[in-house]
Amino acid sequence: MSIDISQFHQTFFEESREGLDLMESSLLQLDVGAADPETVNSIFRAAHSIKGGAGTFGFTAVSEFTHLVETLLDQMRSGERAVTREIVDLLLASVDVLRAMLQAAQEGGDVDPGRVAEVQDALARALDAGPAVPATGGAESAHPATDKAYVIRFKPHADMLRTGNDPVRIFRELATLGHLRVEVDADALPSLEALDPEAAYLGWTLRLENCGDEAAVRAAFEWVEDECELEIKAATGTAQTARAGADGSSGRAAASTEPRAGSIRVDIGKVDAIINLVGELVITQSMLGQIGAAFEDSEHAGSELIEKLHEGLAQLERNTRELQESVMQIRMLPISFAFSRFPRLVRDLSAKLGKQVELQVFGEQTELDKTVMERIGDPLVHLVRNALDHGIEPPEVRRAAGKPETGVIRLNAYHKSGNIVIEISDDGAGLDEEKILAKAQRSGLVSDEAELDKAEIYKLIFEPGFSTAENVSDISGRGVGMDVVMKNIRALGGRVEVESELGRGTTFTVRLPLTLSILDGQLVKVDGQIYVIPLVSIVESLQIERDRVMKVAGRAEVYRLRDDYLPVVCLRDAFGADGRRPALDDALMVVVEGDGRKVGLVVDDLLAQQQVVIKSLETNFRRVPGMSGATILGDGTVALILDIGELVAITGSTGPGKESPAAGDSSKAA
Repeated sequence: MSIDISQFHQTFFEESREGLDLMESSLLQLDVGAADPETVNSIFRAAHSIKGGAGTFGFTAVSEFTHLVETLLDQMRSGERAVTREIVDLLLASVDVLRAMLQAAQEGGDVDPGRVAEVQDALARALDAGPAVPATGGAESAHPATDKAYVIRFKPHADMLRTGNDPVRIFRELATLGHLRVEVDADALPSLEALDPEAAYLGWTLRLENCGDEAAVRAAFEWVEDECELEIKAATGTAQTARAGADGSSGRAAASTEPRAGSIRVDIGKVDAIINLVGELVITQSMLGQIGAAFEDSEHAGSELIEKLHEGLAQLERNTRELQESVMQIRMLPISFAFSRFPRLVRDLSAKLGKQVELQVFGEQTELDKTVMERIGDPLVHLVRNALDHGIEPPEVRRAAGKPETGVIRLNAYHKSGNIVIEISDDGAGLDEEKILAKAQRSGLVSDEAELDKAEIYKLIFEPGFSTAENVSDISGRGVGMDVVMKNIRALGGRVEVESELGRGTTFTVRLPLTLSILDGQLVKVDGQIYVIPLVSIVESLQIERDRVMKVAGRAEVYRLRDDYLPVVCLRDAFGADGRRPALDDALMVVVEGDGRKVGLVVDDLLAQQQVVIKSLETNFRRVPGMSGATILGDGTVALILDIGELVAITGSTGPGKESPAAGDSSKAA
């Protein structure tokens, strides 16, 4: 019975992409002319694994292309070829081609044959030109002359063949390393009647002579090291012996006594299902809490029974919180996954622009939700490209300004107040406020009489179609990008802040929630409906004093809070409620902040603070302006979660008595 190895394709593609990421990052770390041998070895091993996997699963084109890359890397690690910038550029181009070939193979699409042929020809020419450094031992034969020899005892586990691994392919790979002799051990072979065609019964003793280092031998068994008994020792008996046996420990792991953190590859759908169940558990805990409060008010309930109920509810709450935090950690990844693309980006673009740029990265181990990570990647790319193109000046301009010729771009990430903060800063030219304002006035974005402060002027760069670039290029200048940055970050419930000093540099600060699944909220009541305000957006809550309220331009109301004047938004008006608007003397106001602006939201009542599970409105109903999602409360009712950023944005066009875009939608959604 044949084995369908296509079931293992997804794992191969994922591991190959990880290998390509490792190759790219390691190539960028190579010092031209003085490369670290271990770094070159790690690049070679990654290429070797991709080639072996591609050959195993029948991706011939990928295997043949990677063979050229592997051969070039083999010359580099053996010292036969010097590490030059041209070779590093060629290998980086090869990584790009391999990434495109793997994507095409996975999705059934096409890859650019011209680009593949171009890089493949360049690799062939580099190999035909011969090593750039003369080989000390000669390389006339297929295998380098060496007296190293190894004895290998290889016994697959019974189910190894079911994973699509074939010992014959391993032997063929070993044969490329030296002279191979194979002896078979058939002692465990059962009778024909008892034979399972999918089980492995044979074992082998192999002798490999005229071979290179032991790492190359181990690499041939890389795909099966946890599915076999493996013993490799030098034929002279002096080399270290490592064993991968029934205990599942690999030879490489046995060589080190340091404990290693383990990891497993889990389908994201399974993780989402667990998180959804934890969310339902949080809702159940909230429901039981409400029942307990009602039970306490009952005249017929005994005090001892009530005490036990509260103890059980408190324990359930603790366990629920711990379980929730543990499950959420499954989706948390270090932001280095998002930062890893930028060394290559900065290297390529700075060379294209003729600039000298150093990238500094801090806080790489700061963790955030995988979903946030995936959606923040493109906005960060836009911001870094903007810093390269508009921020950092050419070397001659920096030299004339008394700056070092090499500019600096810094990426920094850290946690603060329940958010993740990402800073993208440069020491370039900074933002020219007068130039930005003048361009905005010519474009009609603001009137000629408008008086804007520095923060308001900086916000203009996020307007659609806005650009101060003198020339349009394929990098920037078309006014497309910064508005997308703002849109995508707002969609994640985040915000962007800009600080700049002309001639000194600019810093973009992005603040994002750690997760998009659960948030801490303040429950408020408006016209009998319950809404949720994210706690991270709340500055303070207060009782309105009537003498501090005043009208502006005959319709809009503002509230004097200490030395500031806040626009007042009555949520009853904003949501088109039919009930009578309460007198401001009796109302409560929640001061919230979004996009750097503060607004006072007038509510009927403040309820409890509660952790809520976010449910998508667009998935389950439809988009409601002014709302970022919904949640299910303990009593089973639906409460809408306010989108503070959007409410702040519509404040300028909505006053008391004027219907906002959210009017009429919230009550229907609830």
